[in-house]
Amino acid sequence: MTNSASREQDGAQRYFERADRSLPVVVETDPVCLYLETTNRCNILCTTCPRTFEDLEPPADMSWELFTSIVDQFPKIERVVLHGVGEPLMTRDLMQMIRYLKARGTYVLFNTNATLLTRKKGEELIEAGLDEIRVSLDAAEPIAYEQVRGLPLFNRVVENVRGFIDLQREMDAITPRVSLWLTGLKETIDQLPAFVRLAHGLGVEEVYLQRLVYFNEGQGLARAESALFDATGSEESRLVSAAERLAESLGIRFNASGATEPGTSLRKRETNSPWSLCRRPWTLMYFTAHGRALPCCIAPFSMKGYENFTLGDATQQTLREIWSGENYQKFRRALLTDQPPKSCENCGLRWSL
Repeated sequence: MTNSASREQDGAQRYFERADRSLPVVVETDPVCLYLETTNRCNILCTTCPRTFEDLEPPADMSWELFTSIVDQFPKIERVVLHGVGEPLMTRDLMQMIRYLKARGTYVLFNTNATLLTRKKGEELIEAGLDEIRVSLDAAEPIAYEQVRGLPLFNRVVENVRGFIDLQREMDAITPRVSLWLTGLKETIDQLPAFVRLAHGLGVEEVYLQRLVYFNEGQGLARAESALFDATGSEESRLVSAAERLAESLGIRFNASGATEPGTSLRKRETNSPWSLCRRPWTLMYFTAHGRALPCCIAPFSMKGYENFTLGDATQQTLREIWSGENYQKFRRALLTDQPPKSCENCGLRWSL
């Protein structure tokens, strides 16, 4: 195992450790992971994304000055995720950001819709040293893709991914690790076995079932009627099992978000306070393109209004002041009670951790 892979494995283990009520509200150790929203701009309008339906922050890319000021405060950070609610490949300084992080041995990854994954961009990502790229595809054919992703771009994305895998072979590059992601929706769960077969045909060796996150009132396909979590019927369970068997036969790694296996990811945890299992406020920091500190990447999907769950501002405070500050302390304290923060009260109920 390479040093980079070992660091990622250790970081993932710490990131997903179960929380308990003895955890401190003031954390003296540095976070394991940073989520940096390199841009909040996007070129498609997904029917499961809050930015399609809500004004979040003014459109912006994270400035180089803000990026370096954040990263330099935790120079030994193990893992950095370069996405938020936007499309990272639209970011002008993305390659420079990746190189800057890789120079200090950080594991670097991001999610992408891959509509902009040209051969030139692919070469730049490989040469910059990106460790992992996660492609949000959400369907195995064009009609279902447009239903979820909002535009008829399925064939472009598939060809971009195919071209990228071919490019890796040409360049004899083992990184970035590539995976395909499908959001678990009642409307598209029947795509799952074909999705696994599509990945195999493209030469992608890893597939993920992504949990659906939605506001109470729901918008687009981000709504209770579309969710599979704690609402999986016999047919949905059969499809997941069929996809698991197919993946095993094809040598595809099939997992689910939250470091768990697909079937488990759709079942409610046996606890009255599932939010208390979350380790995110003890292990990671998330910053928007404008420097606003949020508790995690799920928060923008779970509740409207960033002002309701903002924990600090990296343009006005040091990261240590935010990480150990009163807002974070109050947030952690509430998460370990029966009255969690509003943005967390349905986490583990409407979707899995």
